Amino acid sequence: MESTGNISRGNMLSGAEAMVRMLQAYDVKHIFGLCGDTTLPFYDALARLDHDIVHYLTRDERHAAYMADGYARVTGKPGICEGPSGGGATYILPGLVEANESSIPILAITTDVATTSRGKYPLTELDQVALFKPVTKWNTSLDDAAGLPSAVRKAFRTMTTGRPGAVHLAFPFDTQKITLDEQQIWAEKRHAYFPAERLLDTKDKFEDAAAILREAENALIICGGGPVISGAYEELYKLAELLEIPIATTVSGQGVVAEHAPLALGVVGSNGGVPSTRQVVDESDVILFIGCRAGSVTTERWRSPKPGVKIIHIDSDPDVIGANYKTDVGIVSDAKLALAELSKCLDGAENRNKGLVRSASAWETKVRDFEALATSSDSPIKPEAVVASLMDILPKDAVICADPGTPCPYFSAHYRWPVAGRHFITNRAHGALGYSLAAAIGAQVGRPNATVLSVMGDGSFNFSCGELETIVRYQLPIKMLVFSNNTFGWIKAGQNSGFDKRFYNVDFGETDHAAVASAFGVKSWRANKPSELRSVIAEVLSHDGPALVDIISQPLHEANAPVSEWVA
Repeated sequence: MESTGNISRGNMLSGAEAMVRMLQAYDVKHIFGLCGDTTLPFYDALARLDHDIVHYLTRDERHAAYMADGYARVTGKPGICEGPSGGGATYILPGLVEANESSIPILAITTDVATTSRGKYPLTELDQVALFKPVTKWNTSLDDAAGLPSAVRKAFRTMTTGRPGAVHLAFPFDTQKITLDEQQIWAEKRHAYFPAERLLDTKDKFEDAAAILREAENALIICGGGPVISGAYEELYKLAELLEIPIATTVSGQGVVAEHAPLALGVVGSNGGVPSTRQVVDESDVILFIGCRAGSVTTERWRSPKPGVKIIHIDSDPDVIGANYKTDVGIVSDAKLALAELSKCLDGAENRNKGLVRSASAWETKVRDFEALATSSDSPIKPEAVVASLMDILPKDAVICADPGTPCPYFSAHYRWPVAGRHFITNRAHGALGYSLAAAIGAQVGRPNATVLSVMGDGSFNFSCGELETIVRYQLPIKMLVFSNNTFGWIKAGQNSGFDKRFYNVDFGETDHAAVASAFGVKSWRANKPSELRSVIAEVLSHDGPALVDIISQPLHEANAPVSEWVA
């Protein structure tokens, strides 16, 4: 064992060294975080020890967590983020909220004041365990160095099994310096990736579901994020082909099927759904929910599908099944395993659901309405024109990270994903602004050879533009696109449709986002007219480093946004 000064002696490790060795044992290659006083022993261990972990210094802790989230989504490995005590712990919290509710495993390590200082009013003291308990799948404070390895093992086991989620470890300053025996350092390797230890329900559940599907004449599959997390792409389409059932998705479920596939219907629900796809849902006699919570957005506030339709629900979380709809068959299983088992039970079943006609008809209507707007020469630039340009220019394996506001509904409704897989990332659990840019950093680190595009509104840009320096410092070739219209567009659209156009405190001043990005060292352009849009986007994508285009765009309250609550 290498010499580590007066901290490690023989077969003894400090708590900080043990943490590094435990992360290394779980094949952790990347950490995102920000330094602080209470983190000094941990950073010193990272500096001194021989390991292959790369630490990315971020500009705030919130974005460190969002980076870990984006990283986990594209790699299938838990994302790791860290930050200091006090304010650092409070800043990292939003990223855990989003990841946990989106079933994405991230481990947040926040260092803390020494256990011996508690109750003595030390600077940055707060009850971290109480703070993180409501927003994580599990958390604890590492008050005893001897218990650190087992706690880290539990963290990886908890966040990767069952329904994946976020976990948190508080790491007191004195625990980082107390020694423990290095023989305690070992990992349960099966928990280094997710989903781990996949569940499969009893055979009779699948036989019951198959019986209902055999009799259906207008069945529909609605996929949430579960099948994407599970990697159930082939199993899903095989099942759909057996009975010719159309495949719809939620926003989080995009990528579970290539949307040029004959049975693909696209996104349904109030954010990204359109009347033609809603009609398919409402005319269905059986709905098969897979890895989907059937929440308010997916179901138009539980109005579509209509009450009384037969429901089969597959999910790894038993609490989800039956929460919103009377369920005829509930199956607690991993999506990949469940779909394979259900296909076995349906082998030889009659193909009777007219899925090819139903999905093709819905797409035909949607594309016709979209193209009329995408080819408009009106200024400011319509969001449809941006989506159309990107569909023509972006490579098939590109990863798009979209913020809420203008990007999410337009990309969900109209960007037709050419291949199955994790190619679209957006924060649908809580929809906080400022997510996209940081998630794109995590996605680029996790998938370094892919074209990664961050799409944001101007509100989101101002939440996150400090991380432009991070992008430049690490020379990450991320491409960025800003919809600029000087307003918090989602809220203004709501005021427009539901509050008699009483626009109150929702507009802000114009910012030259291209100039801001240039000041950070990002190659930047500005697009003011539809006629220059495609050439500018092409230049951005062909640039060999980080690049941004600021697009002067139509605001949501004046646009034909695919959000049903804004439609008269």
